[in-house]
Amino acid sequence: MNLKKVLSPDAVWVDLKADSKQGIIEEMIARLVAAGKLSDREAVLKAVVEREAKMSTGMQNGVAIPHGKTDAVESLVAAIGINKSGVPFDSMDGSPCTIFIMTISPTQRTGPHIQFLAEVSRLISQPAERDRLLAAKTHGDIYEILTRK
Repeated sequence: MNLKKVLSPDAVWVDLKADSKQGIIEEMIARLVAAGKLSDREAVLKAVVEREAKMSTGMQNGVAIPHGKTDAVESLVAAIGINKSGVPFDSMDGSPCTIFIMTISPTQRTGPHIQFLAEVSRLISQPAERDRLLAAKTHGDIYEILTRK
């Protein structure tokens, strides 16, 4: 999957401010609403929080992948944010998360969501790529790192 088809520069942030799991989720959703990517903030928030309650999406190596499915979107919406301070996210390795990948997808469609996560996971599984993301100074730097081919 070409990440440029899903990600846009206005859905990539180097400066997430929240310092809690709930705060990160709410901040990312609010920024997606402000960017015009989502219209029903409450439905999306409910979907992501309900999914997170089933099992934490805090992975390892400082990565969290909060996501949800809702009919409030017609196609996959994705965002990536960085909080360099690290946020407790109930991660698998117990470490704070610094890289946040959010996806919101329609209830009945799974293909694009899985393809997007597979492509991003391929990138961030490499320590050097995670380091590059964390060293990024601007939103554009992150977008460029993720979408270069």
